[in-house]
Parts: sequence; C-alpha cells; structure tokens
Amino acid sequence: MGLFKKRTGVLPGFGLSLGFTMTYISILVILPLSMIFINSATAPWEKIWQTISEPRVVASYKLSIGASLMAAAINVIFGVLIAWVLVRYRFPGRRIIDGLVDLPFALPTAIAGIALTTLYTPNGWVGQFLSFKVAFTSLGITVALMFIGLPFVVRTVQPVLQNVDKEVEEASASLGANRLQTFVKVVFPELLPAALTGFALAFARSLGEYGSVVFIAGNMPMKTEITPLLIMTKLEQYDYAGATAIAAVMLVFSFFMLLVINLLQWWTNRKFI
Repeated sequence: MGLFKKRTGVLPGFGLSLGFTMTYISILVILPLSMIFINSATAPWEKIWQTISEPRVVASYKLSIGASLMAAAINVIFGVLIAWVLVRYRFPGRRIIDGLVDLPFALPTAIAGIALTTLYTPNGWVGQFLSFKVAFTSLGITVALMFIGLPFVVRTVQPVLQNVDKEVEEASASLGANRLQTFVKVVFPELLPAALTGFALAFARSLGEYGSVVFIAGNMPMKTEITPLLIMTKLEQYDYAGATAIAAVMLVFSFFMLLVINLLQWWTNRKFI
C-alpha cells in the first residue's frame, strides 16, 4: 500500500529551488545588510548615539527623508498622468517619450547631477529665467530625486493601466457617471496598489541617492547636506563604525516605511477587491 500512497505536497523541485533562492538572497542581501549592524556594534553605544544624534546628522536625516517623500509624492501624481497618456493615447513621438521615461535608469547619476546643476544654477539655461533659486537648495535636491524616481512610478502603473478593462469604464459611463466619477470609482481602485508600489520604489531609490544630488545640493552643513554624503565623509575619515551607524538608522527607517506601505497595499486590496 505504501508504494501506491498518494504523494501530497509542493511541486517537484521546490526544495532545491527554495534552497538556491535563500542562498542567493542571503549572500547578496541579508549578509551585507547584517554587516551594517555588526560593524556599528564594534563601537561603544555612547559613541554610536553621539554620532547618530549629532545636530548635523539629524539635519541630514530631515532633509533626505523629507525631500525623498516629497519627490516620491510628486512622482506618483505625474507618473500616473504620464502612464495614462502613454497607454490611452496614440500620437506622433509616443514611442520616443516612452523610451525617454527609462533614461534615468541608464544615465549615470553623476551625469544627471551635473546636467541638472547646469540647468538650474542662477545663470543656467533654466535658472536664469526663474525668480527663485533652485540649485544649491532643498528644492534642487527634490528636483534631482524626482528625476531619478519617475521611471519607478510610470513602469509600475503602466502595465496595470493596460490591463484595466475599458468595457467597465464604458459601462460606468452608460450608467450616467461622468469622467471624474468613472476614474475615482472604477479606475483609481485598480491603480492604487500599483501607485503605492511605485511610491515605495521611488522613495527607497531617492533615500539612498548620492550621485545626482551631490552636485546640485551645494552640500552646505545643516542646510543642503544629505545623509549619504555624511556617510561618505565618515568613510573618508576611516570612521567605519560612525558611517555604518548612520547607515543603520536610514536602513531601519527604510524598513519601517516599506512595512507601512505594504500594510497600506494589503488594506487597499482588501477594501477594493
């Protein structure tokens, strides 16, 4: 009877594939992240607290986190709009614009920072026509983070928008709903989880950005100095424990934000499905 006993369980090969997956993730993700906390623990707790609570460091936390949140929120609005235009309309040059969306992925961040600084300095091509200062301010940092974060929102929302059934929208219109009501009641619930995912990806990418920001920021202590720059400064001073302590704070905050966003995604899926 044992020979004919029906086998139950997962698909064949699951154990081997799971083993490879966990090994790969452990080597590339878990182990490096663990080293941040291990290196931080080599210094006395008093020194670690003094490093992460220094006014200059706290100011960099506020700037990096605030600018990243602002850039990600703006990218959600305009990213959804761009995705809508690319999916729903056909016009000359659409493929070119669609390809340009991915440019921040391929462009070295240092080149992007130099280009943005050239544009937005007071005597730059765009900055000379503005009545307010962009480069070397927190606004310039937000602009740079918007540049590098936009593709994450567009590419996350675009496939979802392509799969939205237009017949449902037509049915909504036939029942007397206007375009705004159709978007809010029919389209928006479908896009919300993808938009939250795009926000999370753009925020996480912005939080650790260095190359595109360091040029346009001006790097003035307590004003336009981002946290990744302080980490690089600590490394140049061979203060590895201090650098990893600051990095650990940003890592914990990133985990917290991703947890909150995942909970929001779960809540929206449960509410609208």
